[in-house]
Amino acid sequence: MSKKDLKLSSQILIAISVFSVFLASIGYLGTDIWLASTQWLLVASVLALFGVYLKTGL
Repeated sequence: MSKKDLKLSSQILIAISVFSVFLASIGYLGTDIWLASTQWLLVASVLALFGVYLKTGL
């Protein structure tokens, strides 16, 4: 993968991570969407971790 592809993949993963936090906040307010709020936060943290990893380009 080229650096441009890695940067785009990183941005996509971080955007999905932010969306996962949004879904966790909706679940906290009372309506779980497919996963519980804590599970959405775990998904968000893993996606953010991979996003940062790809951003470093290792």
